[in-house]
Order: sequence, then C-alpha cells, then structure tokens
Amino acid sequence: MARKTHIDYQDVDQHYLEHRQLRRGAAGWILLAGLGVAYVISGDFSGWNLGLGVGGWGGLLIAFVLMGIMYTGMVLGLAELSSTLPTAGAGYGFARRALGPLGGFATGMAVLIEYAVAPAAIATFIGGYIEALGLFGITNSWPVYLVTYLVFIGIHLRGVGEALKVMFGITAIAVVALAATVFGLLPKFDATRLFDIVPDGSVGSSAFLPFGISGVLAALVFGIWFFLAVEGVPLAAEESANPAKDMPRGIITAMMILLVFGALMLVLVPGAAGAAAMSTSDSPLPEALRAALGPDSALADFVNYAGLAGLIASFFSIVYAYSRQLFALSRAGYLPRFLSLTSKRRTPWVALLVPGTIGFVLAAATGDGGLLINIAVFGAAVSYVLLNLSHIVLRFKEPNLERGYRTPGGVVTTGIALVLAVVALAATFVVDVFAAGITAVVFLLALAYFWFYSRHRLVASAPEEEFALIEREESNLN
Repeated sequence: MARKTHIDYQDVDQHYLEHRQLRRGAAGWILLAGLGVAYVISGDFSGWNLGLGVGGWGGLLIAFVLMGIMYTGMVLGLAELSSTLPTAGAGYGFARRALGPLGGFATGMAVLIEYAVAPAAIATFIGGYIEALGLFGITNSWPVYLVTYLVFIGIHLRGVGEALKVMFGITAIAVVALAATVFGLLPKFDATRLFDIVPDGSVGSSAFLPFGISGVLAALVFGIWFFLAVEGVPLAAEESANPAKDMPRGIITAMMILLVFGALMLVLVPGAAGAAAMSTSDSPLPEALRAALGPDSALADFVNYAGLAGLIASFFSIVYAYSRQLFALSRAGYLPRFLSLTSKRRTPWVALLVPGTIGFVLAAATGDGGLLINIAVFGAAVSYVLLNLSHIVLRFKEPNLERGYRTPGGVVTTGIALVLAVVALAATFVVDVFAAGITAVVFLLALAYFWFYSRHRLVASAPEEEFALIEREESNLN
C-alpha cells in the first residue's frame, strides 16, 4: 500500500522540459574547482576582517578553525551526494531525496536566500574598492551596483560555457593578487600587531580574546565568510562533463585552496597592519600593503585593482549559483514555473534576472555590506544544517545507493559538521538579531507558500522529483 505523502503532482505537456534545458558537458573538474574558488574568493579580499572588530584576532582565529572544520566535513559529504544525485537542484535535490519535499524545499530556499543576497553584499564591497581607487569620481556607489549587475548577468545570458571561462580568467587574476599580498606582507609580519585591540573587560577577555568568549561566537559569522558559497559547486552537476568523478574532485580541490588562502590572509593582513586598523577597513588587503610598504606602494595599487577581480569573480559565480537553484525549484513546481524558462542558448534567463533585480535593490537601498553578509550567512547556516543532515539520513536510509564517491569517516565527518552548523546558526542571532529576524520571516513565508500552494502542484518529471519518486516506488515494492 502506497504511503500518503500529502503531495500532489500535476501533469505537464511534452514541451515543458524542452523549454527548461541546460547545456550539458560544459564544465570539467578544473572549471568546477575554479567555480568553487570563485564563489568564495571575495571573502579573502573583504568582509572577513570585520570579524576582528567583534572577536579580536584570537576570536576570529577560533571561528576560522571551527568553520574550516565544518566546511571541510560538509564538502566531503557534498562530494558524495553530488556524485550520487547529479542534478541542477544540488542541495534541494539531496535534501528532497533524504528528507522529503518539505525538507528539500526548505534547503533550496535557504540556499536561494544565501545566493540572492550574497552578490548584493559583494556589490557594496566592489563599490568600496572603486571609491578607494578614486575611479570615475564616484562618491555614491549605486551606479556601480547597477553596472555590475547589468554587465555580469549579461555575460551569463550569453551561455554557461562562455560564463565559466570568463569566471575562470577573472579568478586567476584574483589568485595572483592574493599570492602577491602574501609575498608583500610576509617580510613585514609582526605577531604583536595581531593583539593590538584593547580588551573590553568582558568575561574571558584578554589580549588574545579582547571581547571574551562571546566574541568567539560573534566572530563565527565572519569565519563563515571565508568559505561562504563553496557548497554551490554541485549546482553545476547537469552542466558538467562527468559529475560522478568531476564533482568530488572539483569541490574538494576548491576547499583545499580556500583553506590555505584564508589562513594566510587571517595571519598576514592584521599581522602587518594591526588588527585594530583592519577591523573597520572596506579594502583590508591594499590598506595593509600601504601600511607595511608605504602609501605610494605600487604593489598595493595592483592588489587594489586585482582585488576588484576577486570581488567580481565571486559576484559573477554566485549569480550563476542563484540562477541554477531557482531554476531547479521552479522546474519542479516548488516556485512559479515561469522562473525556470531557458533561452535558445539554454540559460535560465528569468532565474538570472529576477534575483538580480532584488539584489540590486537591496544593495542600493542599504549600501550596508555587513548587514547583507549577516542575511546571507543566516540562509547559509540553515542550509548547512539540512545538507549535513541529508548526508547522514541517506547513509542510513539508503546504504546500498550507488555512490561515485564515499565520504571519508562517513556520518562521523558530517555529524561533526552538523553540530558546528547548528552552533553557527545560533551565532547569527547573536551577531545581528535584526538581520536574522528579517531572513527568518522571509524563510517562513516561503515555507507557507509551499505548504498552502505549491506542494499540490509539483512536477513529477523534474529530475530531482524523479530520483525521489523512483526510490519511493522501489521501497513500496519491498
């Protein structure tokens, strides 16, 4: 006897999926690794340093280590899941199989909130870098936000192959800038500068933890910023050449690169220019180089310009990510179906434009990168809890499922990541109750939309739904 699921599927005509096709075979593992680095690399140029102001260097160091462990465990779990269920839905698809339609939609929406808001935060940092360079006489950055969205969404509309190659080139420039920063700051490193923030007298405060134990919790959000969005690599599954092999290799390689660069920036930037000075900087890398090498440093100017490449790389790649997550949720009927329409070039043009418009409005209306980071991190933290839980549930629920890659340590690895993800989620409320509250309301409204409307109008022929329905029918036969 079939189990009652309270989920209804509607019939679609034979042309439905024909108008919702992505270009397959566009990305091998090297491009996927580049995509993973591109998602995150802006976090090395701006944003993370604000954690110095809430946790001090010691608090941010602990946050970096804890979130590094969490992300590494989660990435190893995602490497398995993406090799097993290679669809554009990625996080939504994994959770759909493990936790059912509600769990899948909740995960997909959390990811979508993260990816729709993160580019808006990055756009504000791009504006900050351009103002720091004195380019075009700009003193108000909203025109920068507009041009950024128009240009890079426009490139995505040309096609995924073109977009990924442009992204890879921009990311390479940013990596060179990070390497140049390392070589420029290393001779000027002074460990005493890491501890120049005066302790505030709170519980546990010291030179190492100037804001005490609570500062560590507050810094977790900025520890996340070092790695935020690397989990988006599996969103390229339907456009990769061989997802069973390419996905694990690409996402794990990206994570290793990000760990190395994140650690180097965390140590060398405040170690050369002082934690206190860097805690409020909009462009910490060039400012650190100018503090260490002099105000007329050519290297600082180069990193300032190349830093724009890092910010643009992350902006550019996360636009790709939000469009694929929205495309998958829409194609399966969880969100309005028109959002998953694709062009003749097989790009999800509606899913590119709608969140892009929302992101531009958020950036222009707030101009507050810190607030937008907190909103994005809240969505991310919710998804991390559900993604790690999905890996654990699938290991027990379907132990014989064919897996192209198996996570070292199995559920122990993702179990540790799950615990740390729960801690990170709690930390988002400590850092910014307003941002977390706003995001929670949006998230709950989305869940209400699913519960009262879209769960009765899902599309069974969408790949993520087919995976889950086949598994359900097989279990009913046993």
